[in-house]
Amino acid sequence: MEAIRRSIDLSYSFIVDLSMDQIRIDLTSSIVRVFLTLKVENTGASQASDVLLAFPPTEAEHLAIVKASTAEGKRKRKTYVPLSVNPTELPDAPNGARLFSISLRNPLKTGEAAVLEVLYIVTHCLEPFPVEISQSETQFVYYHDSATLLSPYHVMEQITYIKTPNNKVESYTRVDPTNRAGTELRYGLYHDLPPYSYSPIIVHFENNNPFAVVEELVREVEISHWGNLQVREHYKLKHAGARHKGVFSRVEYQSRPSISGVSSFKHLLARLPPRVHSVYYRDEIGNISSSHLRLGSQKSELEIEPRYPLFGGWKATFVIGYGLPLQDFLFESPDGRHYLNFSFGCPLLETVVDELTIKVVLPEGSKNPSSAVPFPVNQQLEVYYDFSPISMLAEPLMLVSAVFLFFIACIAYLHIDLSIRKS
Repeated sequence: MEAIRRSIDLSYSFIVDLSMDQIRIDLTSSIVRVFLTLKVENTGASQASDVLLAFPPTEAEHLAIVKASTAEGKRKRKTYVPLSVNPTELPDAPNGARLFSISLRNPLKTGEAAVLEVLYIVTHCLEPFPVEISQSETQFVYYHDSATLLSPYHVMEQITYIKTPNNKVESYTRVDPTNRAGTELRYGLYHDLPPYSYSPIIVHFENNNPFAVVEELVREVEISHWGNLQVREHYKLKHAGARHKGVFSRVEYQSRPSISGVSSFKHLLARLPPRVHSVYYRDEIGNISSSHLRLGSQKSELEIEPRYPLFGGWKATFVIGYGLPLQDFLFESPDGRHYLNFSFGCPLLETVVDELTIKVVLPEGSKNPSSAVPFPVNQQLEVYYDFSPISMLAEPLMLVSAVFLFFIACIAYLHIDLSIRKS
């Protein structure tokens, strides 16, 4: 895995000390994951209840999620307690820097310290270059970042590590001291950096991972109180990597798989809920048989292969459908209302979703529907509605009534004499 580890001491109204080798940035796919470990010490005169994170505007536009937690206990008994993270503003933030506030579990008094774990994920930040490649060429990308962590605090000490997928690094920016050993770049050690220090760097390296982007995902969830939850997901998928140029040769693609089309889609993995059933995978032509389903007690995995390989710039549309036991996702609230609790995310791993639409089809007779989307706390969608069990009998009674009336009409027709005779 690619990783950036940063060790930073920050001070704004207090000093934040980040331990060495506790921050990692994963660049091994099209999605960038950043892990930070911050040791926070309050050296101010008053209590500190929040810690601020700063992001440059170009990075903030593509933030997918920001999470924070604090460690409690030691060694084997260590646990992580989630902390609230919310966007905030600071009047003197320069150059359009976006800020997020981490609410501490317990306010820090003067001289007290705490350890924070931060994860944030950034999408669409790796830029393919060259922008076009042939079938036999590998894919290189640009990664833009800063040798110093953008922060509203005074930085006492910092070191940054960048680990690439392999040692094929075309070029990288030097901000002394800078060192490279194998697949790892190191920036720092830096001392006494003022607030909002920013040292732009560019790393040009090989990354042949498919850049899977779902331009549009429409998920339809249909609730049936007869015990089934039916899900249909409509995908518009694109390979957002370097565009393919030239003619595609399937013979070369199949005979030289390690060289030809190394950055193309060969398969996708969807992680479905446990106890899934009636799974299908199809497109406009019909069912696609090149899929494999692995069922488990904790999760189910569907490995799918597109009908044709996807190169940079190519697109595909398809549908994944499956059924689920209703009791795993439908619950009853204390006030007697029914509510559906379902995942809001995309089941395809290592995939970016640009636009997501969820349609929930409630059973006939439902009243007063409402939804709860608790972003950014988790990725669960909750839909509340009122439903009377008597409504379940509506359709069967209508069917029975229709059949009954049909037989009454038949009997009446057989017993009525419509012939014309003399009186």
